[in-house]
Amino acid sequence: MRRLIVGNWKMHGTGAALGEIVAVAKYVAEEAPPCDVFVCPPFTLIARATRATGGSITIGGQDCHREPSGAFTGDVSAEMLADAGARAVIVGHSERRSLHGETDLDAAMKTSAAWRAGLFAILCIGETQAERDAGQAVDIVAGQLDASLPLGANPNTTAIAYEPVWAIGTGRTPKAEEITAIHALIRERLTERLGEGGSQLRILYGGSVKPANAGSILNLPNVNGALVGGASLKAEEFVSIIRAALPSN
Repeated sequence: MRRLIVGNWKMHGTGAALGEIVAVAKYVAEEAPPCDVFVCPPFTLIARATRATGGSITIGGQDCHREPSGAFTGDVSAEMLADAGARAVIVGHSERRSLHGETDLDAAMKTSAAWRAGLFAILCIGETQAERDAGQAVDIVAGQLDASLPLGANPNTTAIAYEPVWAIGTGRTPKAEEITAIHALIRERLTERLGEGGSQLRILYGGSVKPANAGSILNLPNVNGALVGGASLKAEEFVSIIRAALPSN
């Protein structure tokens, strides 16, 4: 299965940072690594990043509205992302869920909106520290997956990103056996629901992925890529993670 490495820039980056994206695109164009590489910068950089990279990597958005247009001040639709040059979008990220009160239903509707606009959806799920400590991680992740993923998902339109909330930006990562257990659960649910397509749909791990730990994480069963936060802001670090995803590693 071809691995997928996604950089989520969150609310970082102005025009001065475009050179980092260009450097990643240059590496991909020259080395042609056998994995897919996405970078999701702020909305303000999507069009410029698309022009600057010439299609050698996929540029994506970090969120979209469920509707194609309307009186939603400050929101951006999936169709607008596509018009700006984006080919993918992150939906259901834990920071959207916790800081903006988004629900599983919101994530499902945004996933459908992404498909409607022809965008590849990266659907995020994951438990909090309190939920894990209470022994609820399996139930939370399974429930989010079931409620957030609309019918009709397939490997060409969707990837699932497991991000334990307590590991995002903290420098902490789950133990290998914890990641393996949750990814196995996700794979089982996807296969039950989608059949053969579920066995091929990529499952990414996210949460303090860095060059130092990327190789060990990416070699775990059912880990088909990574959703990278802070380490994606610098081309050197992000390229190191891409290299860790290559089959020889």
